[in-house]
Amino acid sequence: MVIVEGKIKGKARPRVFGRHAVTPEDTVNYENWVKICYQQQDGKHIGGPVKAVINVYHKVPKSYTKKRLKAIREGLERPQKKPDADNVAKIILDSLNKIAFDDDSQVIQLIVNKLWTEENERVEFELQQV
Repeated sequence: MVIVEGKIKGKARPRVFGRHAVTPEDTVNYENWVKICYQQQDGKHIGGPVKAVINVYHKVPKSYTKKRLKAIREGLERPQKKPDADNVAKIILDSLNKIAFDDDSQVIQLIVNKLWTEENERVEFELQQV
């Protein structure tokens, strides 16, 4: 399991200036952070089909009531907030191109879970060869 600490980012759309598309700087920085985390914590290259499980942990807001916190702790409530699950998956998988696998087209199964945490915001992911 690879852990990417810090504020969760989704893949942002590139900005087009004339004929040139530019990826936003915060997206590039987050992709680089994912690469570093993967290389330090796992680093293996997968040659065949890949199963990816991504868990996105959003921090519980301090303003939530005790009743709502209880529901979260019992697993009755899950986050429905930005960034979208598909954009988080996109930024994680795009970051790992040429590092964990040759291309993210090798991913044949993808599971993304959005969860609450009372600890630090983070993304945890695991890649397995199928």
